[in-house]
Amino acid sequence: MLPDIGAVFGPYTYIVSELVFGSFALWLLVRADALTRAGKTILVLYPLAYVWDWYTLTIGVFAIPLRTGIELVGIPLEEHIFMVVVPALVLGIHENLHRR
Repeated sequence: MLPDIGAVFGPYTYIVSELVFGSFALWLLVRADALTRAGKTILVLYPLAYVWDWYTLTIGVFAIPLRTGIELVGIPLEEHIFMVVVPALVLGIHENLHRR
């Protein structure tokens, strides 16, 4: 049984989880000295991720109940953060696995 952090953080649950995993991703990228390269990759991926996220939210593929309610350019703030954290985490793991 997983702890119900939603009961603790309420509408900030999603953003808190992103900050935790985002901090880990940042640590991995700094450790691998790959922050700049990863940042460039994330910037290139971001527009595609935004369109994909906007579309899936618009057609009702998923809903996000434990969020702040703040929206930017048609999608929740948390989704913008998610679109940075996920590739950062993947790239951080990749760079650390293949460090020379």
